[in-house]
Amino acid sequence: MSQAPEAQPSPPSVYHERQRLELCAVHALNNVLQQRLFSQEAADEICKRPLSQLALPQVLGLILNLPSPVSLGLLSLPLRRRHWVALRQVGGIYYNLDSKLQAPETLGDEDGVRAFLTAALAQGLCEVLLVVTKEVEEKGCWLQSD
Repeated sequence: MSQAPEAQPSPPSVYHERQRLELCAVHALNNVLQQRLFSQEAADEICKRPLSQLALPQVLGLILNLPSPVSLGLLSLPLRRRHWVALRQVGGIYYNLDSKLQAPETLGDEDGVRAFLTAALAQGLCEVLLVVTKEVEEKGCWLQSD
């Protein structure tokens, strides 16, 4: 007697968005959540709205990924690269600790750092990473409650 081959279970349906433009963060979120929940517009709105709600005293620092122009001497080239920049409060004053600067740039108080972040986000294609302690992350207290 020949046996019929065992039926193989069909592979699970896996949601997968492919790269489009420079929306890898949106694609990564949707791929992890296994459905299209975020659009570019929704992600942009989320990034802009928490800016006013950031509890900056709870944030150890911020790391920004910004567009960075490419130049050859005085000639500006039509290329765009990315550059990582650190922001940090030291002694009650916020500083831009961009490694391309000769020295730290004073941003001032919370209003100054928020103005810097607003300007950076207005350039588009900007990512902001918050650096917080494990305790702050676990409590979620890096955002002010309404």
